[in-house]
Amino acid sequence: MTNPEPDPLDSFAEAADRSAHALIAQAFFGLSPLTIAQSFTDWGLHLASSPGTQAKLAAKGARKTARLVRYAAERSTDPAAGPAIEPLPQDHRFDDPAWKQHPYDLISQAFLLQQQWWHVATTGMAGVSRHHEMVAEFATRQLLDMAAPTNFIASNPVLQQRIVETGGRCLLDGTAHWLEDVGRLVSGAPPAGVDAYQVGKDVAVTPGEVVFRNELIELIQYAPASGNVHPEPVLIVPAWIMKYYILDLSPENSLVRWLVGQGFTVFMISWRNPDAAFRDFDMEDYRKLGPQAALDAVTAITGAAKIHAAGYCLGGTLLAIAAASLARDGDERLASLTLFAAQTDFTEPGELGLFIDEAQLNLLDSMMWKKGYLDSSNMGGAFQLLRSNDLVWSHILSTYLMGEREPMNDLMAWNADGTRMPYAMHSQYLRQLFLNNDLADGRYCTDGHPISLSALRMPIFMVGTERDHVAPWRSVHKLHMLTGADIRFLLASGGHNAGIVSEPGHPHRHYSVATRAADAPAPTPDEWLAAADRQEGSWWPEWGRWLAAHSSAPAAPPPMGTPSLGAAPGEYVLQR
Repeated sequence: MTNPEPDPLDSFAEAADRSAHALIAQAFFGLSPLTIAQSFTDWGLHLASSPGTQAKLAAKGARKTARLVRYAAERSTDPAAGPAIEPLPQDHRFDDPAWKQHPYDLISQAFLLQQQWWHVATTGMAGVSRHHEMVAEFATRQLLDMAAPTNFIASNPVLQQRIVETGGRCLLDGTAHWLEDVGRLVSGAPPAGVDAYQVGKDVAVTPGEVVFRNELIELIQYAPASGNVHPEPVLIVPAWIMKYYILDLSPENSLVRWLVGQGFTVFMISWRNPDAAFRDFDMEDYRKLGPQAALDAVTAITGAAKIHAAGYCLGGTLLAIAAASLARDGDERLASLTLFAAQTDFTEPGELGLFIDEAQLNLLDSMMWKKGYLDSSNMGGAFQLLRSNDLVWSHILSTYLMGEREPMNDLMAWNADGTRMPYAMHSQYLRQLFLNNDLADGRYCTDGHPISLSALRMPIFMVGTERDHVAPWRSVHKLHMLTGADIRFLLASGGHNAGIVSEPGHPHRHYSVATRAADAPAPTPDEWLAAADRQEGSWWPEWGRWLAAHSSAPAAPPPMGTPSLGAAPGEYVLQR
């Protein structure tokens, strides 16, 4: 049977549909209104057909109302009476003593009780799909956070006191901050204060040279800081969703500078910031032109037989893919593998999974198809929504109502220096890894052949962070179930970024660590946590000791790559 002739309307229909979907994506900040509608329809119909659940929720509402009335009565006679409900540990909106005064105590208590009721109402509904439940609960939480009494002058005693103390000046200052931020956003200028952290001058200043360049990466080799170094160099693969210098911030909190000081030769990949011309670059291009090309360059420059490889976030996922591909092909150059907050199994990706379903990916595909890439602002908006209390509403309150602009620091300046994602790569990444979980399930292919994470037999060091909304540590931990390699897993305090930038001497840091020996049974996350050794301080020395234990005795440092293509930080990191 011959193939039918292509319909001439096919290309028109695709272009029209994608253009319409791209407009919808822009109007809804990259979120799919269809996913939200489907989720609330699923939840609402199941609730409507569940009289028992309706009765339970009505009873809970009545009990919470009674708790609030009882609290009000007790407070009228005893100002020291305990609250009807305590905020969640991470919720600090009502910490100020002013919220304990009447009537604001009733306002805050009523809000917290309502928030708790809605959480119960939108979770645990029999018959509702897990994804729809998560979306409904998340969307409801966003609406409640938007309507929180802290966001309004009439219901926020702390804000009222600030207005009185400043004679209303704080509102004028806040308006000025808002106008400045809007102007910077419209003009494409970076946020206020970023200019104090210039790349190559204030951050990313560890001495080094660009020793290799292709159309996608520059490879930086850092100058030795000690007489002798371990013969096995360390190749770091950062995520291309971010600029590499989160690992080389200010001199006092630079992981690269610290690692060089421990007697290691360090190489760093610096990814190009792609534009529409890179729309067809896919995951294979990133593997071959990224870690594969860098590994070959490090081998040629140093002559080392073995190399330590470390990957951060998305870079860690790509490094795991590259390492499994090398293992399949009999390439044994990797002495060890280190993964910082990097997932390899995406069955439980945390709240980021809220943005991953067919409807959502169709919208993102259309937005990227039109531009050729996904802009960093779209990704940043999604990450902010995951922590809207901390990153959206508290910012609006403090900056635009209180009139107090938070001082810029190096990590905040780095976070504002976003990158773009090529259309083909990002679409493939989201579908194959997040949506279909091809890597963990053995369906992911490189060079046309499947790879298996079970082929990873080199020693592995993994870092998860306690408050990671991007790569939850329990998801990161799943590599234990996919390979029998010796794995030293470390859980650090902090979040996805601040938990990794955890230099020695940083206050209030701690970590837990334990090793699963090669081919030993894989512990569950809870079993691992119960057996782990808790330590105070930075986790960096723990990793340094592990690297040293898997390295040879120090010797003279290898030569710097020649010819130099320019001093670090290079050209690609400066691209806007």
